[in-house]
Amino acid sequence: MIRLLLATRNPHKLAEVRAILGTTVTCESLQAYPRAPEVIEDAGSFAGNATKKAVALVAWLASISDTEHGAQVMHPSYVLADDSGLEVDALDGAPGVHSARFAALDSGGSGNSSDTDNNVKLLRLLADVPWERRTARFRCVLALTPVREVPARGSSPVCYADEIELATELFEGSCEGMIGFAPRGQAGFGYDPLFTPTGHEQTFAESGEETKNRLSHRANALAKLKARLARANS
Repeated sequence: MIRLLLATRNPHKLAEVRAILGTTVTCESLQAYPRAPEVIEDAGSFAGNATKKAVALVAWLASISDTEHGAQVMHPSYVLADDSGLEVDALDGAPGVHSARFAALDSGGSGNSSDTDNNVKLLRLLADVPWERRTARFRCVLALTPVREVPARGSSPVCYADEIELATELFEGSCEGMIGFAPRGQAGFGYDPLFTPTGHEQTFAESGEETKNRLSHRANALAKLKARLARANS
């Protein structure tokens, strides 16, 4: 069976990925690898950030022994990294790649902001924007990178990283919708209480996991990934 290491410590993302991919693969998060390095997401695109995370984690896995990572699990077949965020047309595509740290940008902080702070900032910036101009989309890019063996002694780390990156496959998904005037719903995370997908009346935070996992940007990208993994398993 294909084993995926999801490049996140976010339990919501892990649950979402497991629900969509089903039992055809085994998926673990970085909770199983407590010594895994933090990767700074400073690329200018979702694809760049996702690829950077996947490549860095594959290189780290290749550099350690089975007893060094602090978890009694087999190495994965692939690292799966994602970067995703909200693009609001009235804000020229912001928050975009800064979605998780949108509010923190105001203070110069380097870490992520709370969901509440991000939503408060978004509503403040859109305070005078009428409904018809509150169009937006969630966008997700997945990077699937095979876990490689340790490179031969004397090999260039840069060349090895380039080799890993060339082996990375990307899968993109998006979901169009509108940004509401106030949060609605208790489920979901991130901007879900503000985002109503096109053709629906409930926000992602109101609609429940089953609906979101059918419509979301991550669901669309994961559907493409699932088809790719099914071919690998056949």
